[in-house]
Amino acid sequence: MKYIYSQETLPIPEGVKVSIKTRVVTVEGPRGKLTKDLGHLSVSFTHPKKNLIHIELHHGSRKNVATLRTVRTIINNLIIGVTKGFKYKMRYVYAHFPINVNVDKNNDTGLYEVEIRNFIGEKIVRRVTMQPGVDVAASANVKDELQITGNSLENVSQSAADIQQICRVKNKDIRKFLDGLYVSERGNIED
Repeated sequence: MKYIYSQETLPIPEGVKVSIKTRVVTVEGPRGKLTKDLGHLSVSFTHPKKNLIHIELHHGSRKNVATLRTVRTIINNLIIGVTKGFKYKMRYVYAHFPINVNVDKNNDTGLYEVEIRNFIGEKIVRRVTMQPGVDVAASANVKDELQITGNSLENVSQSAADIQQICRVKNKDIRKFLDGLYVSERGNIED
């Protein structure tokens, strides 16, 4: 079945500027500027009022109509990113060998690198490079905690996922063997 016309609306808060040109969305706000290319999706954008965006789709199947809500959520996450920012907290979990985590900034690329040592007593050093625009710091007041912050939700969550996945344990029963770095809390930088 084809849906002749489908539409989603997205309100834009004060102090945020959204510009869309050839399905490349650019959002500017107090925390910075984010861009997202949505050229692979066949949706059209209209700007009826200053603080409103309509996302429209003509003659779409059920699967195509589902992309409307996805596009709306992606743009909304960009808006939240440039106003409040995103923060993920990760905790180290270990039973016997304490995990050592070092955070360094690479001088060549300007990106943060997380170095994980002594994971389950292994000599191997695990290195994870963060996504662009992501800051990492060890928590000042909580032991064994890492804080990942940034404006782009995709980059912050992908960096947290990379850290968690590099500490996967193979050939053991993962129900009993819980060592690793896990996301304990996620939210916004500014409440």
